[in-house]
Amino acid sequence: MQESIRIPFDTLVARLAAILEANGCAPWVAQVIGLNCASAQRDGAHSHGVFRLKGYVSTLNAGGWVDGRAEPMLEDVAPGFLRVDGMNGFTVPALARARDAALAKVKANGCAVLAIRNSHHLGALSLDVEPFADEGLIALSFINSMASVVPHGGRKAALGTNPIAFATPRRDARPLVFDMATSVMAHGDVQLAAREGRTLDEGVGVDRDGNPTTDPRAVVDGGALMAFGGHKGAALALMVEVMCGALVGGKFSREVDLKQHPGAHTPHTGQSFILIDPQAGRGTMPPFVDRVEDLMGYLIDAGQTRLPGDRRHEARDDSMENGVPVPTELVAMLEEMERA
Repeated sequence: MQESIRIPFDTLVARLAAILEANGCAPWVAQVIGLNCASAQRDGAHSHGVFRLKGYVSTLNAGGWVDGRAEPMLEDVAPGFLRVDGMNGFTVPALARARDAALAKVKANGCAVLAIRNSHHLGALSLDVEPFADEGLIALSFINSMASVVPHGGRKAALGTNPIAFATPRRDARPLVFDMATSVMAHGDVQLAAREGRTLDEGVGVDRDGNPTTDPRAVVDGGALMAFGGHKGAALALMVEVMCGALVGGKFSREVDLKQHPGAHTPHTGQSFILIDPQAGRGTMPPFVDRVEDLMGYLIDAGQTRLPGDRRHEARDDSMENGVPVPTELVAMLEEMERA
């Protein structure tokens, strides 16, 4: 197990934000991304935590690939439809700017679609959907990425890892949240495995020639991941491409090309949300959260001991009480970047 140093959450946010601002982010953008990155580390989502900062900084310095000072532009296109042009900035600030307008549409209409284009993804999707569940809403989110997944029956990458996230409010409990890639593993976890010298399980990925491999370096270096569940996961990844490329007005994963920008890491794609007010139009039906708790009870009665998100909440509580655990090598990376 890696040795870690505990850093108070607010201190970690401030350190990450300062590094991002020093490398070209507007102060408000640096704060939003720093909060997102520290929150992922706090929740145990290490593949989207402090580990990512070096890639973000490299991307900011990759010759115009991303604009760290972009001001997102909101477009109110229909009663239940809001579009956001990220103006070639990061997605997390674009979502932050659109949040209040999206909430207003849901309250007025009972549901809303939020489509973000021309932006660069970073962060764990669970952090995008959970705040909407805190507001009493059901939230679904989809995001595509650069081509890194083989379509069913194929031999080279054409789809992204294309995660899907879902959040629902509960009664007297934290929201139920899950966030999953449609690939067997998240690409960030493969990068971590390569960095730490670990091998992958069989069936996770292929090398650049389309041959199965357990070497994470071969997957990262021109290879590709497999979709989970064979044709089923590949079909979900295809759905995400439609929701985040065709619907949003963004790139498909295959159309993302970083070759002209050495050092760039973030895919320039799209993100979409479906937001629902579960109490809208219920009439005499039982309260929504009561029915959710009925379902949770059935799962527990059936022997399920952990619900989705339980481990993340446990890590969050521990981090907030004792400080966020950051591996010593990543603390050293932060200190080097701060000196630079």
